[in-house]
Amino acid sequence: MMITVVLSANMKKMLKDNVLVRKLVGIETAGSLNILFTDKTGTLTKGKLQVTSFITGDGKQYDNLGMLRKHPNFMQDVVTACAFNTDSAISGVKQKTVIGGNGTDKALLTYVLPFIDEFNNARLISHQPFNSKNKFSSSVIMHNGMKKLLMKGAPEIILPKCQFYLSTDGKKIAFNRQNLAVKMKELAEKAMRILALAQSDSENGALTLIGIVGIRDEIRPEAKKAVAEIMSAGIQTVMITGDNKETAVAIAKEIGLITNRESSVFTSQELAHMSDMEIKKILRNIRVVARALPSDKSRLVGISQQIGLVAGMTGDGINDAPALKKADVGFAMGSGTEVAKEAGDIVIIDDNIGSIAKAILYGRTIFKSIRKFIIFQLTMNLCAVGLSVICPFLGIDAPLTVMQMLWINMIMDTLAGLAFSGEAPLKEYMKEPPKKRGEEIINRYMYSEILFTGMYSIIICLIFLKLPLIQNIFHFNDGSHYYMTAFFTLFIFLGVFNSFNTRTYRMNLLSHILRNKLFIFVMILICVVQIFLIYFGGTVFRTHGIEIGHLSLILLIAVTVIPVDLIRKILIRSVGRKGFIIMTPWCETQN
Repeated sequence: MMITVVLSANMKKMLKDNVLVRKLVGIETAGSLNILFTDKTGTLTKGKLQVTSFITGDGKQYDNLGMLRKHPNFMQDVVTACAFNTDSAISGVKQKTVIGGNGTDKALLTYVLPFIDEFNNARLISHQPFNSKNKFSSSVIMHNGMKKLLMKGAPEIILPKCQFYLSTDGKKIAFNRQNLAVKMKELAEKAMRILALAQSDSENGALTLIGIVGIRDEIRPEAKKAVAEIMSAGIQTVMITGDNKETAVAIAKEIGLITNRESSVFTSQELAHMSDMEIKKILRNIRVVARALPSDKSRLVGISQQIGLVAGMTGDGINDAPALKKADVGFAMGSGTEVAKEAGDIVIIDDNIGSIAKAILYGRTIFKSIRKFIIFQLTMNLCAVGLSVICPFLGIDAPLTVMQMLWINMIMDTLAGLAFSGEAPLKEYMKEPPKKRGEEIINRYMYSEILFTGMYSIIICLIFLKLPLIQNIFHFNDGSHYYMTAFFTLFIFLGVFNSFNTRTYRMNLLSHILRNKLFIFVMILICVVQIFLIYFGGTVFRTHGIEIGHLSLILLIAVTVIPVDLIRKILIRSVGRKGFIIMTPWCETQN
C-alpha cells in the first residue's frame, strides 16, 4: 500500500515536469538506471530540422536556395527532388504550412516552399517512403511528358550509384565523389545531418547527383546540463542516432557526451559484425551508435541486462516498441506514436532529455521515501511487538488496547505513507551512484536505525511501565486508566519524534523540511488527534484526561529519542572516518 501511496502522490508533481507515468513501477525503476540509451532528434536536439547548406556536385556551397534562381532549370530539379520525394504535404492556400512526414521531410519541403508555386509542374506517380534499413526514399514522377526517378538518402547509399552530377547550367558531368568528401566532412563536423539528392531518367538507370543538403538540428539549450547531470548520477548515457559517424561525434562532443579517449563510437554496421560477447566487453565504453537501426536498440538493451545493468531506452516510433518493452524503463516521447506510448513505462511529454533527468531524480526520491517509511514502520512495529512479548513476563497486562492499536496502525500505514510521500527531490541525489540490480531494500544503515531506535523505545516504555517513580507521578495506585493513557501517549509521541530522525540522515533534522509541507501537516494532525483522544476518547480508547504538567513530562521523555539517534549517527560517521564501512540510508560504499 505504501508504495502505491508514494508513487500516486508524486504523479501530479511529475506531470508538472512533463513526466507522465503510465506504469507505477517504471518511475521507481528509473531511479535505479545504470545505462540510458537515448535518441538524438527531439530529445537531445530541438527536433526542428532546418536546411542550412546546399552543395552542388562540383563542390560549390550555397547557404541560400535563392542564390540559384539565376539557374531556373537546375532550380526546378532541386524543388522537384524535395517536393515530390517526401511524406510531408503542404496545407493552406495563402499561408502555406508543411504538415506530416518526419523531421527531415518537413525540413526539405520547407526549404523549397517559397519557390513551390513557380516550379511545381510535375506529377507524382509512385512513392517509396524512407526506412531505417534501406536509408533512402524514392519517387517516380511525370515531368514534361517524361518519367523520372527521384532518390533521397544517406550519401553512402546514394553516391556510389551516381555516375554523373548535374551542373547548375543543366549539364550532366562525370561524377567523382572524392570532390565532395571534404565538403561533406565539414558539414558533419558542424553537427549537420547530410542527405544526397539524385535523379534518373529511367527507373533502373544510372543516377545523376543533384546535390548534397546539410540539415541542422539545434541542440537543446538544457541538453548539455541534463547529460552532465545524468552522467554524474553514475548513469552511462549512449546516444543512438541515424546520422553518420562524423555528425554523431560532433553532436556528442557538443553536449559533453564524449569526454575522453576511452569513449567509443560505433556504427550499426560495425556492431553487426561483432558478437554479443565482444559487445559485452566494450559496452561500458560505448557513447554513440551512428546509423543505428531499431534492432540495434533491442540488442543493446538485452546485452546490458545480461551483464546486470538496469537499462533505460527512449523511443518514439512504431519500430521502437520492442526495445521500449524490453528495457527496464521505456521512455516514450510525447510526440511519438501511440504504439510507442503503449509500450513505454513513462511518457516524456516535451521529448526533452532534461525531463528524463527529472524522471530519474523522482525515481530516486521515491525509492528513498519508501526506505524512510520502512524505517519508521519497522521501528514502531519492533517496539510494539517487543512490548507484547516482554510485558507478560514482567506481570504487565496488554499495555495497549485493540482500539489504540488500530490508531497506531493507521499512523504506521496510512498517515506515515502520506507524510513521507511528500519528500522533496533534492539535486544531491543525482550525485549518488545508482543502486545495483537486485539490491536489498533494507541496507545496514536501516538495520542500525531500526534496531537502535526500536530497542531504545522498548527500554523507555518498560521503564515507564515498571519504574515506581513514574507510577507515583501518574497516579498508578488510583487506578490504571490515567497511567495507561500516559503510556499510550508516550508510545505515540515516540513515533512522532522518531519520524524526524527517519526523515533525514543529516544531523540537522529540519533540513529541507519546509519543502515537505505534507509531512508537517501529517505530524501536526497526529498530535491533534492524539490530544483529542486523550481527553475525549473515553471508554472506547480507554483514555483519561491528563494534566498539562504530566503531558509536558511525557513529551520530554519521548523527545529523548532524537538525541539518542543523533548519537547513533555520530558513531556511524566516526566509524566511517576510520576507514570502515560508511553507511548512508541509501547506499553502502567502501571508504
